Amino acid sequence: MPTYFTPELFRFLSRLKRNNRREWFLAHRDEYEAHVQVPALHFITQFAAPLRRLTPHLVADPRPSLGSLFRIYRDTRFALDKRPYKTHVAMRFSHRGKDVHSPGFYLHLEPDGCFAASGLWHPDQRTLFKVRTAIVARSDEWRAVRTLLNWDDASKLSRPPRGFAQPHEFIEDLKFRDLGTSIEFTQDEVCSPRFMALFTDSCRKMSPLTAFLSRALGLEF
Repeated sequence: MPTYFTPELFRFLSRLKRNNRREWFLAHRDEYEAHVQVPALHFITQFAAPLRRLTPHLVADPRPSLGSLFRIYRDTRFALDKRPYKTHVAMRFSHRGKDVHSPGFYLHLEPDGCFAASGLWHPDQRTLFKVRTAIVARSDEWRAVRTLLNWDDASKLSRPPRGFAQPHEFIEDLKFRDLGTSIEFTQDEVCSPRFMALFTDSCRKMSPLTAFLSRALGLEF
């Protein structure tokens, strides 16, 4: 089995964190491409087949831009933090034509912070209304998948949302503004030949929640 990522990826990201400047990045761009971008795009390409076996409705897009790999560049236009580069690598596997806020699978690689995730992070009010309506209308299905929720830092309303004030079995769940699940990896696991299988298995475990959220939004899974 091939190894997709090496310790050099994490060493590069650690150095970038200490030298988060345009001049430093440009001087080391060849290292970024060799140890980060090219392996990530190769992983995305190879994940397409396992992803199709999980669901034909999510996409693994290996294009260097506008594909599954997030840009390394930070959007600093409205941020107080003006550091130009992200110090992690991120990939998303979403419904075709949908942005990162749609349900799908996500892979995050960072020194001492590697994980797979799925769910909705800071969705808009229309999206939340659809999900909350689905939780109420399909309570039996929600009861089976809600045990997957494990985002400890998910934001939550202090009181039931408007239109959902009646007593309900899942009234606390209806207060969530983020809904998701994640599975952590060690750096050794990410750099092992088993990582494709580990990530695929993680996506399979998270799939019931991904499917529920997708269908709540009128998306196939």
